[in-house]
Amino acid sequence: MNSYNNTHKLVPYSAFYNDAVNEHIDVVDDVPRFRVPESMSFCSYPFLLSPTTKSEVIKAESGIMMRTELQDSFFRAMFSGVTCPYLVLEVRRDSLVRDTLYQLDLKLSQDLRKQLKVRFVGEEGVDEGGVQKEFFQLIVRDVFSSKYGIFKANEESQYHWFIPQANPTPDALEEMRLTGQLIGLAVYNAVILDMHFPPALYKKLLGIRVDRDDLKEVDPSLYHGLAQLMLLSAEELEYMERTFEVEYDDMGQLRTHELIPNGAHTMLTVDNREVFFDKYVDFVFNSSCARQFTEFKAGFDRICSMSYVRFMRPQELELLVCGCSDLDFGALEGATIYDGGYSKDAQVIQHFWKVVGEFSDELKRKLLSFATSSDRVPIGGLGKLHFVIAKNGGDSDRLPTSHTCFNVLLLPEYSTIDKLRERLLTAIHNSEGFGMI
Repeated sequence: MNSYNNTHKLVPYSAFYNDAVNEHIDVVDDVPRFRVPESMSFCSYPFLLSPTTKSEVIKAESGIMMRTELQDSFFRAMFSGVTCPYLVLEVRRDSLVRDTLYQLDLKLSQDLRKQLKVRFVGEEGVDEGGVQKEFFQLIVRDVFSSKYGIFKANEESQYHWFIPQANPTPDALEEMRLTGQLIGLAVYNAVILDMHFPPALYKKLLGIRVDRDDLKEVDPSLYHGLAQLMLLSAEELEYMERTFEVEYDDMGQLRTHELIPNGAHTMLTVDNREVFFDKYVDFVFNSSCARQFTEFKAGFDRICSMSYVRFMRPQELELLVCGCSDLDFGALEGATIYDGGYSKDAQVIQHFWKVVGEFSDELKRKLLSFATSSDRVPIGGLGKLHFVIAKNGGDSDRLPTSHTCFNVLLLPEYSTIDKLRERLLTAIHNSEGFGMI
């Protein structure tokens, strides 16, 4: 039934999620069975599993492989000398992309299956999870900046896509491979990324064909223009004198691409305009970026080719990579744990949630980044985030601080709500970096 629905799309794929299975499945017990041929495992029926459960399966898989590599490292050290049990990246903040690219190129595939540890050169931060989250946040920001010129955001949709290039440079292809590896490493290490790729990218990573609807999401104006061609009369199309060619900007140089063989001499007509539309979609998502995407996917597959990721749907993979968009701080308040003498009834805690409830979405994301080193919302929403508010002394002028590795906000017991608001805003506006204070 699920296979039939995949073809005919009679009901949403989420209709097959089984609440009872997702509520009671023991992922830690089920994943090892899934890895044994002919064993009974709910993981063998991915259409039953929700995105949250699938993300837990991937975390369990990664944990097993990390422990295996850790044990293997100790055994190798016994016979062949010192070997590092972690994938360690030492990077400079002003050279994140080049440092990361150089170091990842030197790593063996088995090294990439180790737990990631990041160290910023010249800083004292110990990576128990928070440093790597900041690392991913910063390097993603760099990769998508105009400085590297490998992705471009559509002004309408704000989705990023590959910049068309007939002959991308070796450096550009290396950066593509790095970006794919970064996404793979983030998935493997359960880090959510702030990136804005369209669903088409996740389709292509999973080997699913893109279509016109994907173009509508990425470039609404282009889609609308092509759709209008489908409504013109034969006389209007003849008047346009349009051929099966596309003009595009290749790093400042205007180039022409034939959509079909001899496209420069094939006129657009009523009879072939459907082909023209589909070939244009193919150009945008495939022909214009074939070499770039090949490198991108190779980088991603280097880490995730054997992962449970391959059983996800594109929408689920997007959630896994980017998290969800729902900033439900009510759910976060309900799931928060209190420590050091605080409880949900403490006055300063009530003041805290009142102040945070008045924040804009931008400030809420800044608060998440300050406390957890990531402004992204995990699959399942903020109610799934392990978040702790701990008492950090009595009333004082000290700023709130955080242990981002453990998602702990250290909050002094401020005497007034105005003081709490001022101290909290000051802290979250000045939070980047892991230097010692």
